[in-house]
Amino acid sequence: MGSSVRELAEATPDTRDRYVDLLRVASLGTVVLGHWLMAAVTADGVGNLLAIVPQLQLLTWALQIMPVFFFVGGFSHALSYRSLRRNRQDGPEGSVYAAFLRARLRRLLRPTMVFIGVWGAAALIIQLLGGGSGLTGVTLRLVTQPLWFIGIYLAMVAFTPPLLRLHERYGWAAFGALAAGAVAVDALRFGLGVPYVEFLNFAFVWLAVHQLGFLRADGRLRLPAALAVTGLAGAVALVALGPYPLSMVGMPGEKVSNMAPPTLALLCHGLWLVGAVELLRGPGARFVGRPRVWRTVVAANGIAMTAFLWHLTAMLGVYGVLLATGATLPDPASPAWLAQTPLRIAAAAVLTAALVAAFRTFERPSTAPAAPGSGPLAALGVTCCLLGVLGLSTVGFAGLLEGRSAMLIAFPVTAPVAVAMTLVGWLLVERGGRLRGAPA
Repeated sequence: MGSSVRELAEATPDTRDRYVDLLRVASLGTVVLGHWLMAAVTADGVGNLLAIVPQLQLLTWALQIMPVFFFVGGFSHALSYRSLRRNRQDGPEGSVYAAFLRARLRRLLRPTMVFIGVWGAAALIIQLLGGGSGLTGVTLRLVTQPLWFIGIYLAMVAFTPPLLRLHERYGWAAFGALAAGAVAVDALRFGLGVPYVEFLNFAFVWLAVHQLGFLRADGRLRLPAALAVTGLAGAVALVALGPYPLSMVGMPGEKVSNMAPPTLALLCHGLWLVGAVELLRGPGARFVGRPRVWRTVVAANGIAMTAFLWHLTAMLGVYGVLLATGATLPDPASPAWLAQTPLRIAAAAVLTAALVAAFRTFERPSTAPAAPGSGPLAALGVTCCLLGVLGLSTVGFAGLLEGRSAMLIAFPVTAPVAVAMTLVGWLLVERGGRLRGAPA
């Protein structure tokens, strides 16, 4: 591992924007750490520290950093698709689109399918043996929650080609149209009470943040301070004067969440974060330019998705060991609980590292050439994957044998159906995106 990372780091061209890679690793790392810190597990179940100590919800204005990851995704997707388009000038547009989907999604879907397969089999065995109650049942329900991120990211990849064309033609106006869509959705939702319209903001809000990455790729984010101030002022005003909660992550039992589905307040939060990280671009680039730091970033990027998928498994595993050994779990937010927190996080990090060592091979890219592909087939595949992983993130693996279901927008979905959709979609992406000679 060490020698290959060193070789990759030393082979990095000077033209690569290493700060983007740093942001990718830092944003995912912050999400993982935030989940470990927020989990308030007792013998009775799993709670949320932010709900127990509401004053801490203000921290989400800095720690809810997923918009940065999606912003970085927009930057990377723009460069990737343009490179593929230049290299395949003689090929049909559909084949280029299919190859783009497959190239961008292979390192995402392969570790995801392994995660789903392992946990699906484990859930089936546990429930066949009569288990599935207590913390085990909670674990079966919670471990799939990070898959919502996979679903959103799939949509971003799928929409990159058409939205990139709109960006190339209209620039900031393309972003403005998506932001206006988010405004309209919240107006219909909160002003007129239109049912189900709020789910459109899964597209408008996150794709608007993604669109900012296109603007950065073209060097058009020239006033990051203005972006940060505008976003922060907008978020403060919406939370202070509107129906929006303080927390930028979901809270148990709340009537309105800024996250699920996303709101205009979350879009403003994304603007503030993007402006803030762009203001730090100079010192950040100098920091990641150090050889040792860059090698660390290269190594972390190679395992980031695997670590993200398994970090909740590790955290709940630590709590499971504590309960199984008869250890006393202090009341969340108590002095004893806070004193124990560094040890729990260290143990979760060690267990995550072990899981990464076991499953990281599935995140490695493949350079094998393949046959020409089909754009419509790949598009159908990514749609099935998107719906499947979003459904699984909602329903989880608890109650697998009882046919437990959960609502995905307006439709009930069960775990077996969600897994089947994801598997079929993955196979279609693999089949539909095969383009001989496509760069990995």
